Amino acid sequence: MTRRASLPGASELFRRTGERDIPTSDDASAQHSSTPEQSTTRQLARVTGARRGSGRQKHDAKITVYVSGEELLALEHARLELRGSHGLVVDRGRIVREAVAVLLADFDEHGEDSVLVRRLRGDDVPGADGCGEDVGSR
Repeated sequence: MTRRASLPGASELFRRTGERDIPTSDDASAQHSSTPEQSTTRQLARVTGARRGSGRQKHDAKITVYVSGEELLALEHARLELRGSHGLVVDRGRIVREAVAVLLADFDEHGEDSVLVRRLRGDDVPGADGCGEDVGSR
């Protein structure tokens, strides 16, 4: 048993992180004086303003999503296509985060007419199996 301290690796020390939303003293005092509903509304308004995938950073929340083998293969194919044809080296998680951001932005903008609502209802979606319409083809 060694008594050496466990230190982070170089990849953890030199990783790139996004800017965090650090509240100013005005924001902090406003949050304390508002009700929880107002605070949640303010946070949602901040989030829905300009949706973007979070990119390469340390994430503090995690979900597990189960996909079929066909969906995973399509995702991997898209990753390789992005790398080969567009020079974008991204992982599958980044693609999924960007796709979620695009879908939620469309939902925020179009509501009832959004791609998300139409696909979940099965309205005018070719195949309605998750492999039909492109988000930008409306």
